[in-house]
This record gives sequence, structure tokens and C-alpha cells, in this order.
Amino acid sequence: MTLPPPPMLGVMGGGQLGRMFVHAAQRLGYRTAVLDPDAQSPAGLVSHLHLQVPYLDEAGLRDLAGQCAAVTTEFENVPAEALMLLAAQVPVAPGAAAVRVCQDRALEKTHFEQSGVPCAPWARIETAADVAPARAGALAALFPGLLKIARLGYDGKGQAAVPSFDALAAAWAQLGGVPCVLEARLPLWREISMVVARGFDGQVVHLPVQQNLHRDGILAVTQAPAPDIDAATAARAVHAAEQLAVSMDYVGVLCVEFFVLDDGRLVANEMAPRPHNSGHCSIDACDISQFELQVRTMARLPLVPPRQHSSAVMLNLLGDLWPPAGQGAPDWPAVLALPGVHLHLYGKLQARAGRKMGHLTVTAADAAMARSVALRAAALLGIEPF
Repeated sequence: MTLPPPPMLGVMGGGQLGRMFVHAAQRLGYRTAVLDPDAQSPAGLVSHLHLQVPYLDEAGLRDLAGQCAAVTTEFENVPAEALMLLAAQVPVAPGAAAVRVCQDRALEKTHFEQSGVPCAPWARIETAADVAPARAGALAALFPGLLKIARLGYDGKGQAAVPSFDALAAAWAQLGGVPCVLEARLPLWREISMVVARGFDGQVVHLPVQQNLHRDGILAVTQAPAPDIDAATAARAVHAAEQLAVSMDYVGVLCVEFFVLDDGRLVANEMAPRPHNSGHCSIDACDISQFELQVRTMARLPLVPPRQHSSAVMLNLLGDLWPPAGQGAPDWPAVLALPGVHLHLYGKLQARAGRKMGHLTVTAADAAMARSVALRAAALLGIEPF
């Protein structure tokens, strides 16, 4: 049943993705509730209701379910158990089973394979026996590789390069001896992402394919539409992402990150069961943003395929750009004097290295102009050119 405004929509998590979801929901006339333990959470500060409790607080979850017509999540590390408890009382999108898959790299890669979506060759590394000399032959094809913790890793955290088997045991110990996955390093040509939205009725729509540049494991630049990706590769990415959403009976916004290899092959890297940093261009460059799609899936409103009306480049704004010790801010007036610049700051009170403080989207009539202005903005901000 459709939920026309003004019922309350809830979100687990109070970060910047929750903040932009809240803005999209409120623009459509919905009231919002955020459950997050942080009193200064970006989403909690702008929502109608902020439940400042831990994610597994049963009283808080009952309160959220009792006040909301539907609940979503804004980051993948919300405990799946909390979503299960909520789902017994109120519609939840995405569901706990799908989120659980995306929370664990081993489960995620297994799901890629079971769904017929290629990914990098990999193996589980979970016990001392997995890094013992007896395993050298079985793992030989995965070197040079990357060792990644199976849970809670993001933005390049919880990873270690492993050039050979001889370095594996030390790398595993360095990561705490927790369950990990070992992936073979592949010859990457481009990184792209695909944001899809799937409704309770099974309808699926998607944003244009985005082309991404990461630095130190953190997304630095997104260009949309992806300038170097041909139509056939884009179509394969759309099909694979939709296939994964259907295979999990997924409801909500899902982002699938892919590698395009030197030989043109497309392999899945990871999934995010929520809107994604690379989809932020859609706020300013599309008629329907990824956050409005998130609202529409929850409220069972029509899912209309988004149309991109402007070429766009997004720059991530990390805390490194701020002067030390809170002494001022970047030169926003100079940046905002450039044509087609859209500044989004997340309301975070403390800037620190690597922390996502906001993003800047440049829109223009064509990709060349968007990139040119974005490079000028990057120079003003001290961001490395791309």
C-alpha cells in the first residue's frame, strides 16, 4: 500500500547519507526519525525526531517502529539483528538478509558467484591454518593480492597489500587475526559504480553509470555519465547490478562497485546496501536523486527512471582541506564563484584527515566543461588534479 505524505519515515544511522535522505523525505512532505547514538549526528540534527540510543537498544527500536510507517538504513554496518527486530513491527527496506550479505565480504563474494556475476579470485583467511605453509600452493594464484577484513572495513581501512605468500601471515596478524578475504590483484583500467533502486513490487530503475577515482582507498572523484565507458560495458553493469538486486529480493537503493579490467572484462568489487558516495551527482544532475529513490522505495511510490539533465563531476571534500586546529575553512567564496558549482556540507563539527566533510558537484552542458570547472575548483581547494 502506498504511503502518501505525511507519515514518518525512519532511518537507522545518522551520518551524511542519512542527512541527505532526511532532506529528500522532507522535501516530499514526510516527517523523519533518525536512530543514532551520536548527539551531533548530521542526520539527527535536521530530523523531526532523533532517538539517541545504541542500534540494538530494544526500547529505542520499539519507539522507532511505533512512530514510523517504514524504516531504512544509511550505512551497511547497522546490526542486521536490529533490522530483524524492526521488521517484525514495521516494513524495513532493505531487509536484514540482504544487509547481512553486504556486511561480510566472504558472504558477498559467495553471492556474486552464485548469482553469476564475476568477481576477483579470492579465498577465506580465518584461522592460523589458512596462513600456514601447507596452504602456499593452494593460494599461489592469488598473489600479488589484497587482504581485507571480512567485516567493518570501509574507505580503504582494514586492508593490506600482500605481494607473496611469505607476507600473508604477517599481514593477517597486522589486521588483528580476524576473518579476512584474500583477493588477487587484477589489472584495473577503470572503476565504475551502478546505483539501482528496486521497489516492493519488483520494479527496478537505475542511475547512469558513474566513473570513479579513489585515492588511498577513499573515493575522490566521480564523473557521470562515465566518460570512458562504452555502451556495451555500461549495459553489462546495469544488468549485473539488477541481477544482484533481484537475487537478494532487495528493496531499496543498492550500489554495486565494479572494476573494468585492461582486457575489457567487468568484475564486481563490492555492494553497498544504501545510497552511495558516487551517486551524489544525482542530487544536482538528475531529475530524481538516489535519495528520492530511497524515499520512493520505502513509501511504495512510483519508481520513475531518473533522467540526467547535466554532465557532472563530484569532488569529495575531506577534512584534510580544512586549516589545522579549526583555524578557518576552505575558500568557499572563490569556489562558489565558478559556474555550475553546488556545495554540500554535512554539518560535521570537527574536521580531521580522511573524514568526509562534504562534496562539491559541478554541473555543465557537457562533460568537458564540467571537468574543466571541476579542475579549477580542485586547484582552489588544493585537491590533486585528475
